[in-house]
Amino acid sequence: MTPAPVIIAVDGRSGAGKTTLAVELAARLREHHKVSLFHLEDIYPGWNGLASGIERYVATVLAPLRDGKPAEWISWNWEKHYDGRTQVTLPAEIVIVEGVGAAAQAARGMLDAVVWVEASGEDRRRRALARDGGSYEPYWDAWAQQEEEWLAVDPVTDAADIRVQNPADGSAPAHVLQAMTYLAPLAAVLSPELSARRGLQLRAERIDAAPDAEALFQDVYGSSTNAVWLDSSNADTAITGGTQAAARSRFSIMADDGGTFGQSVRHSSGTTWVTTGSATVRSSGPFFRWLDSVWGRRAVRSPEGYDGQFTLGWLGYLGYELKRETGGNDVSSATPDAALIFAGRALVLDHREHAVWLLALEAPDADEWFSAARAAVGAADAHPAVHPATVRPVSGRRAVGVPIDTAGQAVAAASPEFVCRDSATDYKRKITEAQHEISEGNSYEVCLTTTLEASAGELDPWQSYQALRRRNPAPFASYLRFGGLAIASTSPERFLRITSDGGMRAEPIKGTRRRSADDAEDIRLRHDLETSVKDRAENIMIVDLLRNDLSHFAVPGSVTVSRLCAIESYATVHQMVSTVDAHLRPGAPRAEAVAAAFPAGSMTGAPKISTMDILDRLEAGPRGVYSGAIGYFSMNAASDLSVVIRTLVINPDGGGGRMLSLGVGGAVTADSTPDDEYDEIRTKAFGVLSTLGATFPS
Repeated sequence: MTPAPVIIAVDGRSGAGKTTLAVELAARLREHHKVSLFHLEDIYPGWNGLASGIERYVATVLAPLRDGKPAEWISWNWEKHYDGRTQVTLPAEIVIVEGVGAAAQAARGMLDAVVWVEASGEDRRRRALARDGGSYEPYWDAWAQQEEEWLAVDPVTDAADIRVQNPADGSAPAHVLQAMTYLAPLAAVLSPELSARRGLQLRAERIDAAPDAEALFQDVYGSSTNAVWLDSSNADTAITGGTQAAARSRFSIMADDGGTFGQSVRHSSGTTWVTTGSATVRSSGPFFRWLDSVWGRRAVRSPEGYDGQFTLGWLGYLGYELKRETGGNDVSSATPDAALIFAGRALVLDHREHAVWLLALEAPDADEWFSAARAAVGAADAHPAVHPATVRPVSGRRAVGVPIDTAGQAVAAASPEFVCRDSATDYKRKITEAQHEISEGNSYEVCLTTTLEASAGELDPWQSYQALRRRNPAPFASYLRFGGLAIASTSPERFLRITSDGGMRAEPIKGTRRRSADDAEDIRLRHDLETSVKDRAENIMIVDLLRNDLSHFAVPGSVTVSRLCAIESYATVHQMVSTVDAHLRPGAPRAEAVAAAFPAGSMTGAPKISTMDILDRLEAGPRGVYSGAIGYFSMNAASDLSVVIRTLVINPDGGGGRMLSLGVGGAVTADSTPDDEYDEIRTKAFGVLSTLGATFPS
């Protein structure tokens, strides 16, 4: 008796393309494995035999194969319409069972993976009749009725590990095989396929150009369903000089999930879905465990002459509710807890060198992409650039201004009317309750937040981001699009950077003052922040928290504070910023190092776990994308993530239509004044609200 095989069921309605997919999949797997293939249509007892065919298959084929024994079964003679000869299916390292009912409930306990294949009804009928000819046509409706009755009581689709929207263009087998490598039960047997996935070659090309970034992104990625722009939108003003702010603003990254290697992933409440082409694979478990399985090892080398840390990889966001994996409570959010794309090709703008790097993994479609990317860079380089203007608000108390279009002019769309989760009275009451928790010794500092929401109406996410990046430029600005979900961020704050060689850096912000149009008043506000005992205390508490977070995976003695309570000025606010550095222990799991610091201490308070518990009680709702992180996880094991603040989230259509949300908050300490804290959240909201022509709700 041979060892029990890995058994993969390929199921789906008739005509969805299961047979072709299974045959092609078996052929690809035979490159490294012994594979047996069984078709259920060989055992169905006639055109009305779906239910009894499933019973025969489970008892006489699947059960012995599961035990590593040969399966002897009676085939059906479709010409004579009665039982035919005895057949034998031998066990192998991998067994693929294919057909309607292959993953029926009675079979699922003996399967290692379920692939469900989908196609439209018209496509399925056309494909089935083209395959089987007129002999099938009289029975199509009766067979379809059997399928309906079976699926009404046996929800196979809900149990599928991989779902395939089969385009019947030959691409599905490669997509399914790639998706299968993400399934833990198959990981051991598919080690050769996993090794092939990691044996990738990076191709790079430098173009000396300073293209208009907006025009370039729109040209290359404007029609992409999923796309990410990590945008140093203040590069024009911050790139001169050797400051840390200038270093943060040197590179911008643009990518989507197109091409041979493109993938996307979303995670919600312990379930991860990875989409690769036409196939989507589902797996259960913590997100950071999944991240550790796909990132943290050096898979490619940086191109010669390239100073950037990003060498292709995963880009997107991690939402605040991932705190359930790092000591926080389990809270559900309407938006995914994480959404990323895998970019097998990208554009990197080096603002200091006035150059664009074209990066792509070697693939059959690489030449075509390089040609198109070169043309796009050339066209955008000739495009008249629109430089972000520094805007000084008249007041931080009320947001003024109107939306602006790509030329910086007012647009006619009505300004959104925001409502706040908490009234002024409620928010101030919660500040008092947070101070009570501090007096009881349950926290030292509580970062209390609230959410502003409005109907999106006809608001265009892309145009809104263009206006935001010009009115409020920032080193960690970003625009993310995941289908109907769009995120427009003007964050100035770095959460965590891990360089390829293991250097770690966090740059928490605590302490904010508005900007003033009057120079003397603006200087006074900056000085007030610089000399504020309360703000320094807030900042130092978070610095101490981050020193502890980084120390979990740092080389002992490497944690240092290279900058404490420095003041940085942006278009609408002055900020107090510190820098905490460390060096990652050799061999330490990088995804776990990120998890150890997540979520950012500047968005929770200290100590982190007990304070997050307090916040869950006070805020009484999820934060979603807000307070999480945006950035990349590169194939050279580097990562750079910002804190999600000053960020507008445009949610897709729901029961109430498209919605806008903006999270705002501030740190509460024992000596906080509720009125001042409430004014601070209005100041922080100003940069986004004023761009939209909206005001803070009264």
